[in-house]
Amino acid sequence: MRAALEEARAAGHRDEVPVGAVLVHRETGEIAMRAGNRSIETSDPSAHAEMLAIRQLCAKLGVQRIPGYDLYVTLEPCTMCAGAISFARIGRVVYGASDPKGGALAHGAKFFELPTCHHRPDVTGDILADECGESLRAFFRARR
Repeated sequence: MRAALEEARAAGHRDEVPVGAVLVHRETGEIAMRAGNRSIETSDPSAHAEMLAIRQLCAKLGVQRIPGYDLYVTLEPCTMCAGAISFARIGRVVYGASDPKGGALAHGAKFFELPTCHHRPDVTGDILADECGESLRAFFRARR
């Protein structure tokens, strides 16, 4: 989660919403891909940290599914990202701050609980939640 926080801070320095994600190989513990939000920079509303990390690792490996990897992300993923996580067959999702407004794992759609969801990863939330949440709160405080 610390590496995901580094990516979140880097995103914030680029004036992006500070969310970071890393994909970790389950067996080796090696970080395989890192990303932070780039929606503003790329003019792409789908350029969330999770989406970028998944796309980049799949492209690097030449596959569409990465079941041997776990995703660490600083904010509870939204519905779009939850869909990508499911389609990529990621084994485990670990998130930092909960997102009652936009999150889709423990809140909102609860995507992985839907009967139409084809793959349900293990989910662990609230890891370094205070630190992850404070990064976001500070970012938005500075803009108000």
